[in-house]
Amino acid sequence: VQLVESGGGLAQPGESLRLSCVASGFTFRTYFMKWYRQAPGKEREPVATISNGGGSIWYADSVKGRFTISRDNAKNTVYLKMDSLKPEDTAVYYCNVVYYGRDCWGQGTQVTVSS
Repeated sequence: VQLVESGGGLAQPGESLRLSCVASGFTFRTYFMKWYRQAPGKEREPVATISNGGGSIWYADSVKGRFTISRDNAKNTVYLKMDSLKPEDTAVYYCNVVYYGRDCWGQGTQVTVSS
């Protein structure tokens, strides 16, 4: 299993970023995919989950209405569109899949929201 995130960077409050995670090594279209984030000094927390077909989605309350998770099974890619970014969204964002009961993670992509 390999997960490669990209799309992070520096944004000002209120701006948008779109993260991507390209997956390989497993049958992507049959697995739920998740985004997590970890802010400095804090535990890693779930941000959003999307079912294998995309029909079921969950968001953390802190991002509901601002973030949108989506996937393209033809491209083995899951996305996280982040709008109306806030300084408290600053974190390393990770893509996740649970493969045969084991959590698999990408290397993460840094998102910094600051004026």
